[in-house]
Amino acid sequence: MKMVLLHSDWIEFKPREKAVKTAEEASKKEVRVEEALVTMVTVEKEDNIEVVEKAARDILDVFRRVKAERIVLYPWAHLSSNLASPINALEILKKLELKLTEEGIEVVRAPFGWYKAFKISVKGHPLSELSREIKPGEEKKKEERKGVEKKYVILTPDGMEINVESADLNEFNRDFQIMVRKEALGEALPGGESKVIRYLRRFGFEWEPYSDYGHMRMEPYGALIFDLVADYSRTVTRKLGIPIFEVKGTAFFNLHEKPVKEHAELYGDRLYMMETDRGEFVLRYAACHQQFSMLKDWTISYKDLPFGAFEIADSYRYEQSGEVELSFRLRRFYMPDLHVFTKDEEEAKEWLLKVHRLIMDEIKLLGRNYELLINVVNPEQYERYKDFIVKIAQEVGKPVLVAIYPATGANYYWTINIEYHIVDVLNRPREIGTVQIDIGNAKRFGIKYVDADQTEKYPVILHTAIIGTIERYIFTLFDTALQKEHPMLPVWISPVQVRIMPITNELLDYAEEVAQKIENEGFRVDIDDTSRPLGRKIVDAEREWIPYIVVVGQKEKEAKKISVRVREGGETVQMSVDELINRLREETKGYPRKPIYFSRYLSKRPRFMHLD
Repeated sequence: MKMVLLHSDWIEFKPREKAVKTAEEASKKEVRVEEALVTMVTVEKEDNIEVVEKAARDILDVFRRVKAERIVLYPWAHLSSNLASPINALEILKKLELKLTEEGIEVVRAPFGWYKAFKISVKGHPLSELSREIKPGEEKKKEERKGVEKKYVILTPDGMEINVESADLNEFNRDFQIMVRKEALGEALPGGESKVIRYLRRFGFEWEPYSDYGHMRMEPYGALIFDLVADYSRTVTRKLGIPIFEVKGTAFFNLHEKPVKEHAELYGDRLYMMETDRGEFVLRYAACHQQFSMLKDWTISYKDLPFGAFEIADSYRYEQSGEVELSFRLRRFYMPDLHVFTKDEEEAKEWLLKVHRLIMDEIKLLGRNYELLINVVNPEQYERYKDFIVKIAQEVGKPVLVAIYPATGANYYWTINIEYHIVDVLNRPREIGTVQIDIGNAKRFGIKYVDADQTEKYPVILHTAIIGTIERYIFTLFDTALQKEHPMLPVWISPVQVRIMPITNELLDYAEEVAQKIENEGFRVDIDDTSRPLGRKIVDAEREWIPYIVVVGQKEKEAKKISVRVREGGETVQMSVDELINRLREETKGYPRKPIYFSRYLSKRPRFMHLD
């Protein structure tokens, strides 16, 4: 935040016309304020409640020293090029106004979002013209980590509360210790670029240099992996056993619409904004806006509940450019977003448990486990939910970390939010899955159902991305692969599941016969028909983590067998093509299938694998 403070005899201003579509309502009458400390304020992108508090202290200090009678807050967007979005800027200004009025001072705030004509008479003494620059500092961050803003407790399966500050963390498992140290104690964790990023690049996940920060592109292997995960996210939602209605929609929502604006204000400072000839728009950060906009128009009976609405939503969050990370922290990503609509909070809790179990089951299918960080919106809700949280701890059979938000915090729309963390190859906790109970948005968007007594009621909504965002699930797959003795992706998602290598060109016909039989069964197979030495071919296939490398020679052709190098385990075995197909069926059971997104023949394929 940047400010110019002017001790003035008077200031006159008159709103002329709106500068932004989302300007607040204001009269066009001229306003004159006498004997005031006029504070010209520019709100910047990083500004938060800490900046508001510091700004209020500085303004009050000058106000008392110059003995002004009142304060004028005057929005002034000309002191910085790093402007906050209009919706965030207005919210910050309102909070600053409230802080000052709480001191019993008269505050006049000029309307935000207008071109204004103004005149001012500045007194001209040494303190009459001052400037200030206020930035978020480390002091507040440390306070937050120590629990001033949130209180952290460890809750055990037997219901014991353990203070995080005094806990002996060595009593807990390694991954839980790491999460507590990072999330609750704010300890610095290992930095640097994870080797996961190197392997993501190898498989075709890269930044798009012609786009904004945090926008990815995917070459054929990456695109295939992405689409398989997207299909699998649909499969996972159906495991809940309730009707799922998949929808599609836009990513652009008009901030003139009251529910959109209110929801955006609750979301916070990572809004991705754009201006069009229809005004200011927010790019959605999940499927909420689109699904809620649709469902307000549905006729819903209590007999229909519970049901789910699902969309793989292209989503946008304005992450800091220095914090974006390939396939993990992005400005544009895809959220397989499921909302479960329930009759009331008790039914929502029942379904939260079912979603929770599914989330835990899914990570176990990868051979991993989650550590749980459970956020509760305030101390009162913590007391209401404590037994429920203990039940979750009992189900996972280990302690959970609970963050209790302060009672005077923001007006959140949720009551409880569970974050599911893995610990990656760099020993850093990474949030992947999530589920929360929403008690506010049905009313905000006008979503209703007709109950058995014919009265209209607002449903309670579960928000969840069971496997996480598409990109974070992919990050998890690669992180998991790199923690194995023989790194590899699960067979179902390996871009090439079988590679066939004929020893000579004369055996190409037999290689094609084998490949066609495997492909006919729905599996992805290619043929290395290049003129390179066999050893070089095998090395490259190993670097691509191909699960099954098939070498065919004259002996195999005559015996109608194949020699298969199995990546998991590292052994080479002789088997029939049918035996390999049966093995592939077993390993991919329940998972989606897709054909290859590239030529079957390596000799006809541009080089898009980055094998260096």
